[in-house]
Amino acid sequence: MPWECSIFAPSKGGETAGKDMTMSRFFNITTSDDGTSTIFLYGDIGDYTEVQSGRIAQELMEAERVSRRIHVRINSNGGEVYSGIAIFNALRHSQADIRIYVDGIAASMASVIALCGKPVEMSKYARLMLHSVSGGCYGNKQDLQRCMEEIESLEGSLSEIYAERLGMSKEEVKQTYFDGEDHWLTAKEALDLGFIDDIYDADPVPADSTPAQIYTLFNNRLVEPQKNREDMNLEDVKKRPRFKDCASDADVFRLMDQLEEEAGKVPILTKENTDLKAKVKTYEDKAEAEDLAARKQLLDAAEQDGRIDATTRPIYENLLANDRENGEKALAQLPVKRRVMEDLHLEPNGEESPWNRRMREIKDKRKK
Repeated sequence: MPWECSIFAPSKGGETAGKDMTMSRFFNITTSDDGTSTIFLYGDIGDYTEVQSGRIAQELMEAERVSRRIHVRINSNGGEVYSGIAIFNALRHSQADIRIYVDGIAASMASVIALCGKPVEMSKYARLMLHSVSGGCYGNKQDLQRCMEEIESLEGSLSEIYAERLGMSKEEVKQTYFDGEDHWLTAKEALDLGFIDDIYDADPVPADSTPAQIYTLFNNRLVEPQKNREDMNLEDVKKRPRFKDCASDADVFRLMDQLEEEAGKVPILTKENTDLKAKVKTYEDKAEAEDLAARKQLLDAAEQDGRIDATTRPIYENLLANDRENGEKALAQLPVKRRVMEDLHLEPNGEESPWNRRMREIKDKRKK
């Protein structure tokens, strides 16, 4: 039986909240008069839900083109871990000035994404939630074991992210928050524990509101104004350089679909780029080692036949390293210097060597 494993991190408090939410077909992004772009992470995280990693990556690139200040507003029950990690990395490695606001709920994987804010603020009525990674799989016992190992590995990775923010150890985070329970935090509690940097005011919510009610309330606050501004937003989109040749709304939507498709290719292209860099590095290391060995061989030969010695060797070593061609020419032009002992013991054409001849003459003189 084939093995399948679906890793996610849904919150129990808002499993069905916000399903009737209707977002604009275009990017969940606005730009204010002061040049600040805002990206809305409102909804569940996943490839087939409201907050898609490829789409957010494209939104981020679009926002970076028009602004160096980007606000990210979160109201999410969480979702797929891998999609959330992709969004976390895209935001964390952005060169823009990113400030994250938790408007309503940042639960499960959404709480991880919130941590990459520089800084991160939270509405005083909002909630933050942490809990263990959940997953499902089927297969034989080896398949189930692999699923458990994958969940444990993901919890280890998420623990490192939390630990870096909180100043705790990885094991402390796992013992405190990955214990099988849902840990709901108010804004004050999140601030005291170090999850966020500040608390901001917002339109009040009923004091006895549940996390699911808070989630729905903030979604409704976002959706209603967007419905009234839908036509205006589409006209603003047409003014962007990428959409200047769109003659109709249908052309705009077709180009949006193309951009979403391109964004989906980003993770694949990133992996290919990483693999190619690794291959180039391996090739460069091998070439450098071969070049070093060849230079050593040239220097050893030159020192052996007397063209250079231990004092002059570093000079030619640097020359070969900086200018291989001219370095070899310089070594080749140096005169070969035979050692005295080699000349004394040489017997050219089978004749008596100078050393042997001198020794014989001394012996003959003594005899006389």
